Amino acid sequence: MSCILHIETATDVCSVAVSQDGALIFQQTEMEGRSAAQCLGGMVDEALSFADSHAIPFDAVAVSKGPGSYTGLRIGVSMAKGVCYALGLPLIALPTLEVMCVPVLLAHDDLPADSLLCPMIDARRMEVYTALYTRALNTVSAVEAKVIDSTSFAEQLDQHPIYFFGNGADKCREVITHPNAHFLPGIVPQAKWMSPLAEKAHARGQFEDVAYFEPFYLKEFVAKPSKKLI
Repeated sequence: MSCILHIETATDVCSVAVSQDGALIFQQTEMEGRSAAQCLGGMVDEALSFADSHAIPFDAVAVSKGPGSYTGLRIGVSMAKGVCYALGLPLIALPTLEVMCVPVLLAHDDLPADSLLCPMIDARRMEVYTALYTRALNTVSAVEAKVIDSTSFAEQLDQHPIYFFGNGADKCREVITHPNAHFLPGIVPQAKWMSPLAEKAHARGQFEDVAYFEPFYLKEFVAKPSKKLI
């Protein structure tokens, strides 16, 4: 048996979940724009209390490692590390873009066999964090920060239907107009979708070094100048 705490803070959606042997037994999601710094601690406390009240010991902590929001990832990974240190648990880190593929695969088992999945996280203007995966989550195109224009993914679209989703895909709908381009609404990374990938990593013993693990930021953080006049 395995019980895993899941933490997802890569975008402006903050969520926590607990799974036991792959089944979701606890979840909380904040989608109203409150920052992870405001709500994550309370969510994790409630998840820990829930497991304790049901006498369920944790076996690992899984965290969404990015790419995504620099601040969100830093807060999520810091919280995951803190729980690992406090409870003596191993750390599992999951690629955020792969986590986003899980609800698509679960809800759309009728996709053509040669379909490619293209999760997109908004990175401002016409740039997105993205990658291409097969339905088996094999990587076709590695994670990158990509500026989208009318020629993006043209070669792959000529050969495969591609399903675009995530908050970065919304702004690309009018730019990518190939007949093989399909857009799926309402897909955001959430802790409840982490379970299948986390269970697999746990079974394989794919753990991170808690002391030295860092989020996958993809791009360097650039501080904005303050708008306040002193």
